[in-house]
Amino acid sequence: MNSPALSASNRQPARGWVIVALLLTAATACSFLLDRYVSLTSQAMIYVLAVVIASYKLDWIESAVCAVVAVTALNFFFVPPRWTFEVENQEHFIALGTMLVLALVISHLAKGVRRETELAHLNERRARQLQALATDLSNVNSPADIEALGHKALDAAFAGPCSLALTQDGRELDFAADLDAAVRDGMRCCMREAAVLGPGTGRWPGLLAWYLPLGERGHVTGAACVRPALAADEAGREHAQALCALLAQALWRLRVTASMLAAQSEAQRQQLQSTFLAAISHDLRTPLAAIVGAASSLQTQRDKLSEPEQDRLLGSIVSEASYLSTVTENTLQLVQLTGAAQALKRDWESMEEIVGAVLARVRQRDAQRRIKSNVPEHLPLVKADPVLLAQLISNLLDNALQYSDGAIDLSVSVEAQELLVSVKDRGPGIPEAEQKVIFEAYTRGDQSGQRGAGLGLALCRAIALAHGGRLTLRPRRGGGSNFVLALPLDAQQPGQELNQELP
Repeated sequence: MNSPALSASNRQPARGWVIVALLLTAATACSFLLDRYVSLTSQAMIYVLAVVIASYKLDWIESAVCAVVAVTALNFFFVPPRWTFEVENQEHFIALGTMLVLALVISHLAKGVRRETELAHLNERRARQLQALATDLSNVNSPADIEALGHKALDAAFAGPCSLALTQDGRELDFAADLDAAVRDGMRCCMREAAVLGPGTGRWPGLLAWYLPLGERGHVTGAACVRPALAADEAGREHAQALCALLAQALWRLRVTASMLAAQSEAQRQQLQSTFLAAISHDLRTPLAAIVGAASSLQTQRDKLSEPEQDRLLGSIVSEASYLSTVTENTLQLVQLTGAAQALKRDWESMEEIVGAVLARVRQRDAQRRIKSNVPEHLPLVKADPVLLAQLISNLLDNALQYSDGAIDLSVSVEAQELLVSVKDRGPGIPEAEQKVIFEAYTRGDQSGQRGAGLGLALCRAIALAHGGRLTLRPRRGGGSNFVLALPLDAQQPGQELNQELP
């Protein structure tokens, strides 16, 4: 039994000869119908029309046969003497010969036009494919996606089988498991030579496929194997090279982007380190100098100093040491939270207890009792690290005490499945231009007479983000600032789980 492909190939020539027969039959019938009304020249033009149609639709052999048969039919049916192949008039003989040459020339020209048309359509499809591939490659961000698009493009452009492999470390190709050893060797060879191998290239013409490197010498990122490969198909080889060039550009773009990101990250790290060292050199050197000076005075001149002077120096030592402890603790916490990802030790905690513990410590520094708290009872529990949350609230209260003179309101509320902790003050507020950078490390508001390393608010935001929450700054009506910590609440509380387990 014949295969479907073979049957189709057998039917195609048969279909061409059927078209030839139909065209000649139609031309002959039309000439007979118009025989009384038109001249022999007009009848000849009808046959020429049939030859033109056949030349445009059929192969050259079929159209040439159609031209010869058309001249023969015109001679047999209409050229005197009719119903014979004789030509009694020399003019008729010249006309038939001219018609035959004209029909053959038309057939040849039509074949060329058809070939150019098919080539133009093929070039248009290839141009559209290159444009679509370039668009798709501009949106991918991984070598695996580029490889998948490359396979798809090669399989769509060529009958195949086509293969594609990318380099893992810039040198060794990552081959598919089912790839033939000969194909692997060809890919490695084209990468080493950084040139196209195969028929029509002048390099290894005996190969049965084209082997194309992805990139130029020194920047080769992979290789492709394209089949079938014909030495005369220069346009096909150029299209394969264009596809591989697009893939190479996309891969190189990813590598350049990765290098740029790494360089930017290193530059940011260097800048952060420089800023950190500058802040440490200033914010640690000054209190250390004060501590050393006070301690040296007590050590060398204690007998000459009065008790109030000694108490003042001891108080200065304690104050500066506390400031150093705060700066050091904030710095270490910020480095831990913004560095490598670490899992927080989170547990179910009561915000009432955390706020109470913070107020107990902070009010020791609040001699005027300016902090007013409003913490409702029976608040939902939050899953958090109590030490970090306490440090966040403590930093906000310390900032409010430091930068404002009026009352400070600390409130806790629940809104839209979030626990909100607000710290409001009546200070001078923060200008709108500085509100975007106030949470960045080593950034301080323009408050004359106040010192600080600019780490407190940066640490507060880092703690909020580590808990899946957010810390925002809102201007307060009547002047002042309102820092709001929003923590997500779990719908399933510990007590609810216990009640669900009980019968």
